[in-house]
Amino acid sequence: MIELVVTADDFGADLAVNEAVETAYREGVLTAASLMVAGKAAGDAVDRARGLPGLGVGLHVVLVEGRPVLPPDEVPELVDASGEFHGNMALAGLRFALSPRARRQLAHEIDAQFAAFAATGLPLDHVNSHKHFHVHPVIGRMVIDAARRYGARAIRAPIEPGRPWGSAGLAVAFARRLRRRAARAGLMAPETVFGLANSGHMDTVRTERAVAGLSPGLNELYLHPATRDDWPGHAPGYRYRAELDALVAPATRAALSARGVRLGCFADFVGAHA
Repeated sequence: MIELVVTADDFGADLAVNEAVETAYREGVLTAASLMVAGKAAGDAVDRARGLPGLGVGLHVVLVEGRPVLPPDEVPELVDASGEFHGNMALAGLRFALSPRARRQLAHEIDAQFAAFAATGLPLDHVNSHKHFHVHPVIGRMVIDAARRYGARAIRAPIEPGRPWGSAGLAVAFARRLRRRAARAGLMAPETVFGLANSGHMDTVRTERAVAGLSPGLNELYLHPATRDDWPGHAPGYRYRAELDALVAPATRAALSARGVRLGCFADFVGAHA
């Protein structure tokens, strides 16, 4: 049996994203969404999610390209002078590895994001992170620990079929380590994740190719739908509307049906993979 969770990242980043998530769930094949609890449209996202009880909503931990949940003066090692998270992930990762003070603030902020999600009252379907920063061993350990405390049962280990190239090879090695650590902690992780290599460009054709590559077992396909390509905070070059089109395209649903794919959110598959 091929099982698939279709996830939208960045839920709560902007109204254009939230609108697309709702449309893709109601009219398309979307089954899950990952919430940015400190996103400027997080309140709207939570309100919409309460009206979409079949949508699995998880936590999208943000530690780059965003602002912390905690006041910046409580996490000075994590933010720049403007109060935004440091943008250089390599330097930030090095700081987390070397500085006990930075690690304490990091753990505090991660816990605060889980607590903010819990305060919404929504069931916690899964956890992942913005730009997959949780493959960093220090962050991954803290996210897994918090996931267990707050009742999450699934986590994304971003491993896409195919041969990675360049720095992606190192990321895959970290992702495999994350998946092993998650399994030991009792967290479910998909065997394969689609959407990494063409992030922001998962149009209908690429989505159909991803469906063709699904394997028996649990898979995840993640996209970044939005109703506008130029929403404030958008990633340059991302084709958000094309990704929304892919999620509602009859061709996508037909491809899933032809392969006999069972769709669901992570909670739907926990029992089969516990």
